[in-house]
Amino acid sequence: MTFQPAHISPDNLHRGVKMALDTGEVESVAHGYALFERYRVSIIVGEEVATSRAHQVALLTMVNAGRRSLLGGVHVAGPLDVPLLIELPGIDTSLSEAVVSLGGMLTAKPYDGSPTIILGEANIAVAAGAPSIIATFDDWRGGVGPVGELARLSEGADATLGAILAAAIAISETFQCLRGYVPAARRMVGMSLWNPGALDWQADDGAPAIRAAPNRLWLMGLGHLGQAYLWTLALLNFEDPAEVEITLQDFDKLTEANDSTSMLTTLDCVGQLKTRVMAKWLDARGFRTRIVERKFDGDLRLTADDPQIGLCGVDNLEARAALDEAGFKLVMEAGLGAGPDEYITARVHSFPASVTSRSKWGGLERDRAKGDGRAYDTLLEAGAVDACGLVQLATRTVGAPFVGVIAACLVIAELVRRLHGGPEIEVIDLSLRTPHQRMSVASVQPIRPWSHGFARMRLSQ
Repeated sequence: MTFQPAHISPDNLHRGVKMALDTGEVESVAHGYALFERYRVSIIVGEEVATSRAHQVALLTMVNAGRRSLLGGVHVAGPLDVPLLIELPGIDTSLSEAVVSLGGMLTAKPYDGSPTIILGEANIAVAAGAPSIIATFDDWRGGVGPVGELARLSEGADATLGAILAAAIAISETFQCLRGYVPAARRMVGMSLWNPGALDWQADDGAPAIRAAPNRLWLMGLGHLGQAYLWTLALLNFEDPAEVEITLQDFDKLTEANDSTSMLTTLDCVGQLKTRVMAKWLDARGFRTRIVERKFDGDLRLTADDPQIGLCGVDNLEARAALDEAGFKLVMEAGLGAGPDEYITARVHSFPASVTSRSKWGGLERDRAKGDGRAYDTLLEAGAVDACGLVQLATRTVGAPFVGVIAACLVIAELVRRLHGGPEIEVIDLSLRTPHQRMSVASVQPIRPWSHGFARMRLSQ
């Protein structure tokens, strides 16, 4: 299977492969793609996927994020010829069809030598010679740990948010393991979305069942983060998705590079406006959508009829500086690291906060990568790009979709937690390389009572 484009450009270079270029560990783009084609994962699923919507959510999140990160493939073994319990546009028959549609590969046993993720009570033996981890979750918690060491959580059939979190952490640990980070996939890693600062994520924190989520949102930016928000929101099991309205704001078109980081992008959508593609997908899922095709530049002024909650997925500092000036009653924002070392980091903010968005980001300029790796020299010497093209290529960000999904879980959980009367958090800062060192800062400007509207969840009997 060939992944490398015939002609490399800033709009088609895989954002994961780019980290191998930036570190200088490969001598050419071709070597970078060849390296990532050796990265693969096996997933073994248990009988739970036949009856548990949450287990299906976890599996499909792993497949979706995994195939974009690991070019050697996501190989899934287990009882997959069961009805699909999730409403996914264009897929309405079996779980196995959904796995293949999202880029997974069906197999009878784990791929020898690759890391293995176990989901549920699996009856297939793991392959020797590589780490094996269990993914587990409940409503608000998700995490992974080595086989034989991690006690599974309740893994209820309705635990969608925790299932997405556990799945993204599982792919994160697998990816970091394949990239040579020794502790990854050999340790306990998890988080409570009810109490993100708590390091003992396995302890029961008495969090309530998730029964509702906000029903009117304004989403700015439909790339890596924006699509992670939408994947997470769309998988929540609303009683009536038509009660949920999402305003989609962006002005750009999808590129081939978006496929490597963005959960709702496929290559057949390249060249189309992001707003139109995302609206079509959400409409097919049953949500209501509105489209705004302009930049978010601080001139936006909401009316009383607009959603009062903003979700920011843009990395433009000028736009972020204007976040709390448009009139939203609550804004959630996430920023991801961009370099070959920082791509694994995320910081989440809520506004109003102890400081304004203007004081936080106004006047700053984003650091840009220099592109000093040997592969960039090879491109220039071969005439594959000119000096201007090389600068554009080098300044594109490194990214991995599982980081955006974990950030999205934190952002969506903040909204859901406030709706359920939980703690309000102003800042969450974490690195997936050292997740036990994450920081959480309580909000000094609580906004209760909640008055922005909500839609109820469908719960199992």
